[in-house]
Amino acid sequence: MDVTYLLILLFVGAIATYFSGDKLAPKVALFFGLSTFGLSIYLLDLFNSGQNISFLSGWIAQPNISFALTADGLSMAMVLLTTALTPIIIFSGFGNDFNNAKSIYALLLFMSLAMIGTFLASDGLLYYIFWELSLIPIYFIALIWGNGDADERKKAVVKFFIYTFAGSLFMLVAFVYLYQKAGSLLIADLYALQLSSNEQIWLFLAFFLAYAIKIPIIPFHTWQANVYQKAPAIGTMLLSGIMLKMGLYSIIRWQLPIAPYVAKHFAFILIGLGIAGVIYGSIVAIRQKDLKKLLAYSSLAHVGLIAAGTYTLTLNGLHGAVLQMIAHGFVVVGLFFIAEIIYRRYQTRAIAEMGGIRFQTPKFTSMFLILVLASVALPSTFNFVGEFMVLYGLSQVHILLAVLGGTTIILGAYYMLKMFQNVMLGETNSKVFKDVTVNEAVVLVAIIAVLFFFGLYPKPINDLITPSLEVVLNIIKTKN
Repeated sequence: MDVTYLLILLFVGAIATYFSGDKLAPKVALFFGLSTFGLSIYLLDLFNSGQNISFLSGWIAQPNISFALTADGLSMAMVLLTTALTPIIIFSGFGNDFNNAKSIYALLLFMSLAMIGTFLASDGLLYYIFWELSLIPIYFIALIWGNGDADERKKAVVKFFIYTFAGSLFMLVAFVYLYQKAGSLLIADLYALQLSSNEQIWLFLAFFLAYAIKIPIIPFHTWQANVYQKAPAIGTMLLSGIMLKMGLYSIIRWQLPIAPYVAKHFAFILIGLGIAGVIYGSIVAIRQKDLKKLLAYSSLAHVGLIAAGTYTLTLNGLHGAVLQMIAHGFVVVGLFFIAEIIYRRYQTRAIAEMGGIRFQTPKFTSMFLILVLASVALPSTFNFVGEFMVLYGLSQVHILLAVLGGTTIILGAYYMLKMFQNVMLGETNSKVFKDVTVNEAVVLVAIIAVLFFFGLYPKPINDLITPSLEVVLNIIKTKN
């Protein structure tokens, strides 16, 4: 058995969900989401036992393009993140009454397929196809099922589509150039290329534009907050929990090994952009009055730190970046689900209209507080492990970078605890707020369990990703 079965299962699931009808669609989608997660666990077991679960086959004769899917520790970690969060996101939508539910859940499964394909693809053109395919489902999810004024939503979603699509075209041009040099787009052949420093600069910039928009890294972030706010909750979870990780993963998988010259010689600039995102995102988050927008800028701050970690070119920095990608995926999905639960009760995302909720909801309050503390990297939570290793990696480059990167902990604690205080504390709210339902509690408890388990015992993920990261660093060291 190989990883193509994951893609086949999700493709069948998307079709079955669409034809199951609106009433059954959520349950059918959940079944296939859980089945895919189960299959990914089985494939991980095969991988750990030494079996080859990658797939390679000829696809297009001219140009020489292969249907190549490579499963190593790094890609398997991202596949597990995707397959674990997909059923959680599907189940979180059970409290919503979507029009044309069969379509939104089918699109969700198809988007999961595209993201897994992106993480596994080891041929440049195949990778690009999956990368672009993931854009289509989220475009329609945000446009059709989003919230707020229809014209404003359309503007935000179209801007997002144009930005990301335009950035990706530069990456496609880079792959065309690389094909002319290598006669192939297999990742091993691209890694073997010895490119001049000038070539690497242009290729690095082409990749950087695509990834900086997707992540996003400032100043390419202008689409993010509005789209996160306008998209339905499950769309925001897909974007923040998984889709932005495609860009961060791709820095490690494609950009750095192919064109490391810029990262080696302009590390301070690249890391500085990431840290600038930490500070900018945190300051803007403090001023937000809309809960989803606050969480969007909080996410911008966290991914800025992850991006900075990837450009340290240290094993600790890369370790921390990957761990933080996974931890951030679970935390941000949990926090956006919290915002959705509040919206279901109050029909508002304005923080000023909340407050005093804790007196009516002891269970919800406790779970919300745990997620807030995980977000600010409380020791014993998964985020702490990732952030600590990123900061240690930054200190290996320069101690000042670690100090500046550490502002995410201070500023994050301030705006997240202030947000919790304004949303949950204060005098009892006159509006009735029912405590979490069983379905809502299952989603939140599952996320919290993951955060504590890997916060206390991150060894399984560390062991999984270390060989892949060492290979990447060895390739970088051998190049000029």
